Amino acid sequence: MSAEPVISRRDVGLRSERGPILLALMLSTGLIAIDSTILATAVPSIVQDLGGFSAFPWLFSVYLLAQAVSVPIYAKLVDTVGRKPLLLYGIGMFLLGSILCGFAPSMLLLIVFRAVQGLGAGAIMPTSITVAGDIYTVAERAKAQGYLASVWAISSVVGPTLGGVFSQFVSWRWIFFVNIPLCIAAALLVRRYHETRARASHRVDVPGAVLLTAGLTALLLGLLQGGEAWPWASVPGIGLPALAVVLLGAFVVVERRAAEPVLPLWVFSRRLLLTTGLISAGVGALLLGLTSYVPNFLESVGRATPLESGLALALLTLGWPIAASNAGRIYLRLGFRPTALIGSSVALLGAIAVVLTAPLASIWATGAACFVVGLGLGTVATPSLIAGQSSVGFSERGVVTGSNTFLRSVGSALGVAVFGAIANGVLHGRTGAPAVSSASTAVFVGVVVAGALTLVVAALMPSFRAEHAAATERAEAPA
Repeated sequence: MSAEPVISRRDVGLRSERGPILLALMLSTGLIAIDSTILATAVPSIVQDLGGFSAFPWLFSVYLLAQAVSVPIYAKLVDTVGRKPLLLYGIGMFLLGSILCGFAPSMLLLIVFRAVQGLGAGAIMPTSITVAGDIYTVAERAKAQGYLASVWAISSVVGPTLGGVFSQFVSWRWIFFVNIPLCIAAALLVRRYHETRARASHRVDVPGAVLLTAGLTALLLGLLQGGEAWPWASVPGIGLPALAVVLLGAFVVVERRAAEPVLPLWVFSRRLLLTTGLISAGVGALLLGLTSYVPNFLESVGRATPLESGLALALLTLGWPIAASNAGRIYLRLGFRPTALIGSSVALLGAIAVVLTAPLASIWATGAACFVVGLGLGTVATPSLIAGQSSVGFSERGVVTGSNTFLRSVGSALGVAVFGAIANGVLHGRTGAPAVSSASTAVFVGVVVAGALTLVVAALMPSFRAEHAAATERAEAPA
């Protein structure tokens, strides 16, 4: 049996008592939000300094891989060590990774240190989301998500702008050093948060974690290096994907027998949780596909400065929180499925607009299309997550939140890997702006495909309204 939730509404019943907790969550989330936007605009400068253009997608993939495989483990540990210790651990690990990245002398070491950052992010994001789900009701969650979305809104402007300023006028290394004061401030604020928790003993599913990590790593390595480091029709080109299938198949077998699986398979047996998880994976692929390649496209083809490309990318991440903060009104009125359909449709239209405006290589045209994508992602991501959280009781919420976050990270990592393979295939043996333009356009077409698949999954999502979620919570909440 899972332990009682770390925080119940009776522990923090008054709104004034929840305010400091929400502020701590906002600042902790801000670390990840800024990092997700500040790096993209600096990629051209990093490549110019350290080399390794074909390897730069690993800066995103290894971070997301480390985050993805650690999330299910943290979701289990949260009942044992509590929300607060995990948040502090995540902040500390993220701080260590940031310092190491700032001093990285080569692309290889920078990629390795990004994995350390990912291990920290893996603890911060799901724990913060779980706490927000614990202390707010279904109706209140829409407003709480608006506050958390405001962090992304601020970061959507601050992150790309800082990335552009540091890359253009100082050094790209400062995009990592700027995390030092932010981590310290977040840790000090989290330390003031007092939680009531029931201890529970859990066994970490080490075989499952090892197989999951190895399988995903083999898959990402095969996708990113196939056609670049070796031909697709070669031993590693065929062997790595085959090895990934074997390892992930073994992972499923182990999870079925594990007493406490690192990723409970019952999550995928419920249609609502499966579809909302796949929507989250699609959102991750869409987001990283654009944030990874739009700045490089504008700087290489449109002759934009890092600062200008950062501002264009900011429109994408600005549209998300604007939509997320208002999504609650839609799902409370229409239900979660219609809201997800609206959001995924808008995101798909925005992705198509990115492809259609690519020949212009215009900062404003690309930025406007990205803004539409952001509006769609904000409308679909928040309601799908809340639908999944609200369909289960307190004892399952941490696992469901962790699984949803895991799938978004996997979608992001695989998306970057697939888009990287597409770009490397187009660029193979070619140089110059025309080649970059062709590769970027091919990636943007891939983003459209990801958007279309997300819309299909949203259409398969079962009907689930906010009043049903509230009834579930009343039945499952602790006395």
